[in-house]
Amino acid sequence: MKFFTDYTNLLLLAVAIVSGLLLAWPKLSRRGRGIAVTEATQLINRRNALIVDVRDAAAYQSGHLPQARHLPFEEVSAKAPQFAKNKNHPVLLVDENGRRAAQAEALFKNAGYAEVFVLQGGLVGWRQAGMPIVKSGVAK
Repeated sequence: MKFFTDYTNLLLLAVAIVSGLLLAWPKLSRRGRGIAVTEATQLINRRNALIVDVRDAAAYQSGHLPQARHLPFEEVSAKAPQFAKNKNHPVLLVDENGRRAAQAEALFKNAGYAEVFVLQGGLVGWRQAGMPIVKSGVAK
């Protein structure tokens, strides 16, 4: 009990708790905002995430992430339940700027997918990071 009566120890304990919360804050506050391009590439490369582009057909054909499968947003609620064989496999949702993909995230989670992520900034953020885009079968 002597530990808690010493103000120096209490101050050190408070500093440790506050610093721990500050370190955890980015992880906790990320909910609903998507994952950054670097995290998305790790998810794709290390865990072979299924990439789903929820834009319309014309936008998809004008350029998309390599190995992305096309599922227009309008068809997500109908086709999401049977879109992937393994619902425990990570899914990365992509659209132009991240808004529609965030809406599709809820639909995929409701369909039973365990790990659903949204690319923060969408295809715009992907391009700004200098990542490859596939257009007409050719990586750009």
